[in-house]
Amino acid sequence: MATNGTARVTLPADNQILITREFDAPRHLVWRAYTEPELIKRWWAGERGHVTSVEVDLRVGGRWRYVMQANGGFEVAFHGEYREIVPPERLVGTEAFEGIPDPDANAALSTLTLIDKGGRTYTEMLIEHRDQAGRDAHINSGMEVGMQESLDALERVAASLA
Repeated sequence: MATNGTARVTLPADNQILITREFDAPRHLVWRAYTEPELIKRWWAGERGHVTSVEVDLRVGGRWRYVMQANGGFEVAFHGEYREIVPPERLVGTEAFEGIPDPDANAALSTLTLIDKGGRTYTEMLIEHRDQAGRDAHINSGMEVGMQESLDALERVAASLA
């Protein structure tokens, strides 16, 4: 049973965003969809455009970068560095939006936790910004609609691997 549009966004602290969602796919397949470049290309843009580049060096200290061509004709890119990797249950790293001044100094720390629920996967993504202004800019960017689309697509990709 698909769970479209069911990601829940809460603000547990003045610099944090917590996104929770359950996927109708096994944890190891959600992990693969979240970490393998060819699979990331299939879901990351949601319905907002198409992914043009995915680079993943999945090791502690390794870097990642995703680029999409948005439907409005502009480019959107994020990058970061992996800090902790525990397949298939935990992924911690920085996340910098390249569309703001000094993206690395303003990078957030993102902790993804995947919990096996008997063939389904419960996820928690905690995004910690440097301060409330960074968190509020993230929330006010309209991120939630695109995020729902991306996570719905991630579920479809993960389920298709079964």
